[in-house]
Amino acid sequence: MLDGKVAIVTGSGRGIGRAMAEMMAKHGAKVVVNDPGVAQSGEGEDKGPAEEVAEAIAAAGGKAVPNFDSVASFDGATNIVNTALATFGRLDIVVNNAGVLRDRMLHKMSPEDWQAVQDVHLGGHFNVCRAAINVFREQQSGRIINFTSTSGLIGNMGQTNYGAAKLGIVAFTRILAMESMSKNITVNAIAPFAWTRMTASIPVTDKASEERVENIKKMKPEFIAALVVYLCSDKAQDVTGQVLGVRAGEIIVFGFPQPLRSVHHSGGWTPQEIGEKAMPALSPYFTPPQVTTDLFPYEPMD
Repeated sequence: MLDGKVAIVTGSGRGIGRAMAEMMAKHGAKVVVNDPGVAQSGEGEDKGPAEEVAEAIAAAGGKAVPNFDSVASFDGATNIVNTALATFGRLDIVVNNAGVLRDRMLHKMSPEDWQAVQDVHLGGHFNVCRAAINVFREQQSGRIINFTSTSGLIGNMGQTNYGAAKLGIVAFTRILAMESMSKNITVNAIAPFAWTRMTASIPVTDKASEERVENIKKMKPEFIAALVVYLCSDKAQDVTGQVLGVRAGEIIVFGFPQPLRSVHHSGGWTPQEIGEKAMPALSPYFTPPQVTTDLFPYEPMD
């Protein structure tokens, strides 16, 4: 499905990124395997993961080149794009998968914990897309796959930094899709569910959390990779600006915020009137915070 295409997959030395890089190569893409080999929290450096994936792709008959730049800097992102152009002569696909975690409750979170997550996730999406977008616009074609999370779409305790960045990626995706439609560039986002190095950090404190971890272990990265291959193919030309989730055999489409109910009072409201009249009319439509992600209705297809 991707014959003749050249793809960048950031954070592809392990987990979901590796599964995507390998499946894209299997379907004919030449791949820049980007991964600086940092720890889950973002420290350190190790060229081994990216080199290992590139070698595995080559051993399977595909073509790949490792790259070790960080998406957290624009210079690094520019070098990732230039690696694709210098090695393979073109660029067709960008998959923004790189990420770090600095999970803390807000009252314990340092400014460094906040900024590191913003720099890699939201900043990394900007840096790589900005480095690649004019290549796509000039050739009037391209595929961009961004990665959001239910931590941003729904919420998750201990992840105000991560959730804020991931919801920002939704707006980034939607607006970039609007800006790119006339140039035959599609931009979509995926909220993944899979057992990886990052989800392996979920604490097991009781029976419910133990069951949750066991269920996540059944969610293989390859399920997500299959959707990415499709979205990056010519068959997905009409799919853009969407947020899709993958949870094992489920594919989920997420909606976007929209008004649920409004009340109007000529001349405006006093604080007392808001409490007496407006809130009773609006509050039945409130969505309370829920400490769960098991909220998705699904339709069995087999």
